[in-house]
Amino acid sequence: MNLTSTWTRTARRTAAGAVGAMGAIAATLLAACSATTPQWDAHFGDATRIAMARQIIAPAAARNADPVAGMDGRAAAQAQQRYQKSFAEPAPNNAAIIGAGPGQ
Repeated sequence: MNLTSTWTRTARRTAAGAVGAMGAIAATLLAACSATTPQWDAHFGDATRIAMARQIIAPAAARNADPVAGMDGRAAAQAQQRYQKSFAEPAPNNAAIIGAGPGQ
């Protein structure tokens, strides 16, 4: 028996074992990438959509062509003026109520 042929056979067996091991590792890694939660994936985002839908009082309100009634033009104009004026004037000092202001 030739020593060279024995080494060649041993090298081939080792290479075949390494290829087999690498194949098993590759198969394991690919299996890890597969979808394991198809039921959850099918319902992804449902909770958010349901929560948003529950916050809408009247879903058909956007299709209502009838304007909102209940406030006449004069009252609406005065409310708008008071709203704008609230930004122009400083807020009153409530330090006496809170008790954290300077003593006067």
